[in-house]
Amino acid sequence: MPGLKISIAAMSLYNTDAPTQGAVSLMILALFARLNVTAAESFDHVHGLVEATKRALRMRDRLITDPNYLSHSLQRVLEERYLAGEAMKIDRRKAAPWPLASNAGDTIWMGAADTSGLVVSYIQSLYWEFGSGCVLPRTGLLMQNRGSSFSLQSGALNYLAPGRLPFHTLNPALAALQDGRIMAYGCMGGDGQPQTQSAVFTRHVDFREPLAEALDRPRWVLGRTWGAARTSLRLEPRFDENLVEALAAAGHDIDLLAEPHSDVMGHAGAVVLHPDGTCEGAHDPRADGGAAGI
Repeated sequence: MPGLKISIAAMSLYNTDAPTQGAVSLMILALFARLNVTAAESFDHVHGLVEATKRALRMRDRLITDPNYLSHSLQRVLEERYLAGEAMKIDRRKAAPWPLASNAGDTIWMGAADTSGLVVSYIQSLYWEFGSGCVLPRTGLLMQNRGSSFSLQSGALNYLAPGRLPFHTLNPALAALQDGRIMAYGCMGGDGQPQTQSAVFTRHVDFREPLAEALDRPRWVLGRTWGAARTSLRLEPRFDENLVEALAAAGHDIDLLAEPHSDVMGHAGAVVLHPDGTCEGAHDPRADGGAAGI
């Protein structure tokens, strides 16, 4: 599958092309970089990423489909002219309206690195918790149901037709950092995947938080997920009260979750290969996964 790439501050960031939402993950980081935020865990940090997410998801729902049906290469939405225009539409103090709803899913991310310089970012999913509900005979394997992203409405972007690939949310990420490190990172969580990727990446790379801390820190997710009755910006309760109040005052529809580490935020992980050949990995305390050296 062809890949997408952006360059930010001497870093090269990579993700997957259509029919995935890899362009969303890259666009969020590219837009956020143009906001020149300097303080981690600040209003500008969280608000900036949430608003960049809205711009990127709007692009996704307008453009991303089977690569054979794209109106143009998705690399075009990662070009300077397009990104500059999208960044100008972000209000630094006020939340844009957000009506989008999303579906529940069931996914895992894995990453690995070795001293030869090989780094892998990998993701697998059945989409819904039990996929299609169909089991392949004599194998015990569940079939996925990514075809549910198709539409039967004539003229729809992802119209169901023979041979068409379904849009899907899976997008494992890889970054070649300016200091020579290579970082594989990703998460599960449907529409939350690019949001969590942006939180983990900016915390660890932009604001130099240790890898495990970047994964542990409180997170947010925009959208209606896991049976919620409405679309909102859901926050774990460990955020500073002043930040929560500032986000609400800016117009974000806030829902504070009860769990300090909530499954609603998805399960993230990351592996970093250092220039000296050493490897570093960390897992999400919200999940039952782990990080191990072999």
